[in-house]
Amino acid sequence: MQPIILIVDDEKHTRDGLRQLLEDSYDVYVAGDIAGAMGVLEREHVDLVLTDLRLGADDGMQLIERVLKMPHPPIVIMMTAYGSVDTAVEAMKRGAYDFVTKPLNLDKVEMLIARALKSRNLEQENRALKQQVDERFGLENIIGESPALREVLDTIKQVAPSSASVLIEGESGTGKELAAHAIHNLSRRNKAKFIVVHCAALSPTLLESELFGHERGAFTGATERRIGRFEQANGGTIFLDEIGEINPMTQVKLLRVMSEDHAFERVGGNQTLRADVRVIAATNKNLEQLVKEGKFRDDLFFRLNVVRITMPPLRERKDDIPLLVRNFVRHFAKVNAKEVVDLAPDAMDALLTYDWPGNVRELRAAIEHGVVMATGNQITLRDLPSAVKEVAGKNLPRGISPAQAFGAKTSPLDLHETERKLILQALATTKGNITAAAKKLGISRRTLHRKINEMNAEKQAAAEPA
Repeated sequence: MQPIILIVDDEKHTRDGLRQLLEDSYDVYVAGDIAGAMGVLEREHVDLVLTDLRLGADDGMQLIERVLKMPHPPIVIMMTAYGSVDTAVEAMKRGAYDFVTKPLNLDKVEMLIARALKSRNLEQENRALKQQVDERFGLENIIGESPALREVLDTIKQVAPSSASVLIEGESGTGKELAAHAIHNLSRRNKAKFIVVHCAALSPTLLESELFGHERGAFTGATERRIGRFEQANGGTIFLDEIGEINPMTQVKLLRVMSEDHAFERVGGNQTLRADVRVIAATNKNLEQLVKEGKFRDDLFFRLNVVRITMPPLRERKDDIPLLVRNFVRHFAKVNAKEVVDLAPDAMDALLTYDWPGNVRELRAAIEHGVVMATGNQITLRDLPSAVKEVAGKNLPRGISPAQAFGAKTSPLDLHETERKLILQALATTKGNITAAAKKLGISRRTLHRKINEMNAEKQAAAEPA
């Protein structure tokens, strides 16, 4: 589909000449005044407006202001006489892309239009990528309704707009990085970078270089200057995973960069640099115990521990398992082109019995395994990993299923109830936007409408006296 361009000029020969120039490469519409231009803009999804600043009795600046106030404004390029350049510059300050002077240089006009549309395409791609990241790391992707998880989500929403450092504790696989990214996305720094550093994956020398950068020749193999993660994250957020693994020297440098002047030097350098970065750290160790043992600086611990969030292990929020499972089944069925839609009762019983030492990460892997191994449209007990099957049923009183143990409200046997909760959750996170909720659920808008109507009918029937 070709980009759509609207040419607005009160001189017919100018409009016609520009249309002939551009119509081989673009879909071109023309108008001679503001009313005609707005009519086109209301009917068509215009990508670029090329308008004169003088439109006979109309003021071209009024058109530009109206265009730029549209919800999704097209790019605006102005045509102006030399005497109106100051007005064109003022329009650019308000959001117009650029201007050309009359008499027109047609080659310059073509080049400017091509450059403007390329810029627009890049902005749209970046916006789409950001939306994908936001959807992946937003609060709505920390799935669950248990009291323990709701407390975490409430804390995230409370602390995110602040500038406070955050320490996230929890076992491996509980979603610490997901929580950190949600804090960033809800913060005032969300237009800047979110940088992740896995501290345990690097040696002390490499970690120091990774965080603060190094100068050429700082150590063997340092053949050129390297910019560190703190410099890269300037204005944004850095997430230090497994913070308990850093050595004493790096702790000192980290304490300094977290001070009020945000100062540091690259390895092998003597120039003092500064970076305004919010620090979110995570650990699966007891930092307070490490402080008592002299393995972690108490002043750094206090600097990191302004707000502490503890991610609950999955074994303490098993009533969230049906919701998590439904989400993972839908995802992995799509990824693997399988027709799997739910779990057999015995499979869900096994998932609720198992204690999940690997937490949500292990559950995710188990569901992926189940989807891949399933031969029908359900995951059965035999499709689950052997560790889950071996434990199933051992820890429950005789005659009581996991479904009964966790109550009718979240019964795995009631897949209809699980679906209802997912729909309500999607509608809540999208503030009732049907299209956005359907997208999150992976179903069509029409299907979601039908399911909502069914839910409303059930609710009405339940309210009627017998």
